[in-house]
Amino acid sequence: MTNDLQLSLPPATSASTPNGQHGSPPTSDFKLADLQNSLTTLEWIGRAENLVIAGPSGTGKSHFTEGLAQAAIEKDMRVSWFTLETLSTAIGKSKVDGSTARTVARICRADLIVIDDIGLLPVGEDAAEAFYRIIDAAYERRSIAVTSNIHPSGFDTIMPKTLAGASTDRLMHHAHLVTTSGDSHRLAEALAGKGVVPLN
Repeated sequence: MTNDLQLSLPPATSASTPNGQHGSPPTSDFKLADLQNSLTTLEWIGRAENLVIAGPSGTGKSHFTEGLAQAAIEKDMRVSWFTLETLSTAIGKSKVDGSTARTVARICRADLIVIDDIGLLPVGEDAAEAFYRIIDAAYERRSIAVTSNIHPSGFDTIMPKTLAGASTDRLMHHAHLVTTSGDSHRLAEALAGKGVVPLN
């Protein structure tokens, strides 16, 4: 069952602090600190549940996920981190020597598999297949954390529909869904002149 939560994450520097209580209150009754504490117990990883964080660019999705991944590593859990492009490359290389099954099994030895930044670019057949292979192999066995600029229900707009549907079905069956909102913290810093060191 999907646990669907909508909230406004604060800038990534706050969102990634596992035990922090920074930023303004979220739009949900489920406060940010409660969400952080619940996710950073990492109990959901022990239950092979997934995490999907979807929202606009610059709203702290990857930064927050990095904090969770670091917390997992500090608890001696194994973490694999991919973008969809690097995942596709890894699976694509394995097709050359027929080691795809071994490569997928090796990736799925991790307790947490992160696939970062889905939705920025259209997804070709090979990348969609790689995504599906990992989702399918990890289903009910390992936890996957996905960050995306679009809601998972829209994955069929950027990748082949059959693979998108099968991947989303398995990914979301036991998933905590968090949707972020707000302006990009990177753009806000740039507009405030905080993105660079002033020139002399």
